[in-house]
Amino acid sequence: MVSDQQISVLNKRKDNLFRFLNIKQKQLQLQEKEKQTHDADFWNNSNKAQQTLKQISKLKVWINTYDKVVNELDELKILIDFFHEDEASELEVEKQEKKVISAIEDLEFKNMLSEKEDEMPAILTINPGAGGTESQDWAEMIMRMYLMWGEKNGYKVKELDIQKAEPAGIKSVTLEFDGDFAFGHLKGENGVHRLVRISPFDSNAKRHTSFASVFVYPLADDSIDIVIDPSEISWDTFRSSGAGGQGVNKIESAVRLKHQPTGIIIENSETRSQLENKDKALKLLKSQLHDLALRKIQLERDKIEGNKKKIEWGSQIRNYVLHPYKLVKDLRTNYESSNPEAVLDGDLNAFIKVYLMQFGQK
Repeated sequence: MVSDQQISVLNKRKDNLFRFLNIKQKQLQLQEKEKQTHDADFWNNSNKAQQTLKQISKLKVWINTYDKVVNELDELKILIDFFHEDEASELEVEKQEKKVISAIEDLEFKNMLSEKEDEMPAILTINPGAGGTESQDWAEMIMRMYLMWGEKNGYKVKELDIQKAEPAGIKSVTLEFDGDFAFGHLKGENGVHRLVRISPFDSNAKRHTSFASVFVYPLADDSIDIVIDPSEISWDTFRSSGAGGQGVNKIESAVRLKHQPTGIIIENSETRSQLENKDKALKLLKSQLHDLALRKIQLERDKIEGNKKKIEWGSQIRNYVLHPYKLVKDLRTNYESSNPEAVLDGDLNAFIKVYLMQFGQK
């Protein structure tokens, strides 16, 4: 039976989250934003109106998740009173307690996604390591894994650019994930992914180790103010080598941007319009420059806080072993799964959650 002390602990966790997540402030912001939508000139500026609606949607996610905790906890207290009056069973009380704990844990997990950038769409790029066909094939397997993860979790996924490899695999790919907390969920996937398997390309059936790198950054919106000097950018155009139909391949619609001060290179072949691809490439550059600024700030934070566990781009983060045994292990959290087939089919949420609970925003 649920004790008064257990109820007290649940109440304390709920109250802490109310303060940590600034729920009161979010409620006031929501009222103000919804009031703006009733203005007669609200839709005069379509872009601003869409931005306001997005802000309303994001605020509601936090508030509704908190309200669910409150409602489930109130229901538990009512059931306990019913139990003492022999109008509810102990099993019903225990089931409701589990619902309360689940709702609180869901909100505590969202607390790990409370940075502004966590709510933004995510840009994810994959590049094979050394090793030719082996690594190129592994890069394509990782692409498939994230595409399936996105589909299973309701994200809208766009293929911004893909460079196919011969005879198999990919040389590079850039994907965009749009949906609730896309960057927040994917930000821990940065780094090198290592595969151990019996190679399908080796006639002697030997075991091979392959590497591929994943880089994730938030897609900056209009609220991020970054000025780009056009004189510091050079452009190339070329024909798309990816899927997209003959219309894409006949004309030089794909673009390659190089930012001279940072050396950042961005390729985009998302549409058949060279102008649209240039606009998107500039947006991706803005996003990467924003990400670089965030990383510098985080580096300074880590120095101040004496953070021993560095999570840096380029570090090996996860092993996928298909032979001689089956295991996927995250080297940062030590979380592991003995079902690599499921992980490669997009079942990444357990790895993502464990990482964020250890290293996310507190």
